[in-house]
Amino acid sequence: MDILDRLEQIERLEQEEAPAGVLLEEVRALLGEAEAWVRSEARASERAGAAVEALRDALETHEEAVLAAERTLLA
Repeated sequence: MDILDRLEQIERLEQEEAPAGVLLEEVRALLGEAEAWVRSEARASERAGAAVEALRDALETHEEAVLAAERTLLA
């Protein structure tokens, strides 16, 4: 699946109100694909690298929020 297809898949899942775990798996896959793309580009720009880093940070932040929500539900 290419990056644009993955983004569309994530958007569909959000609209369908898919569980957070399903969305996280798609975002992880997107991150992997984005990293591979940046590495494969001989002239990958700093903007592309920054976009991957921003995606990684967003994923980590979202994971923390999901874990906090799960802890709250279990408490």
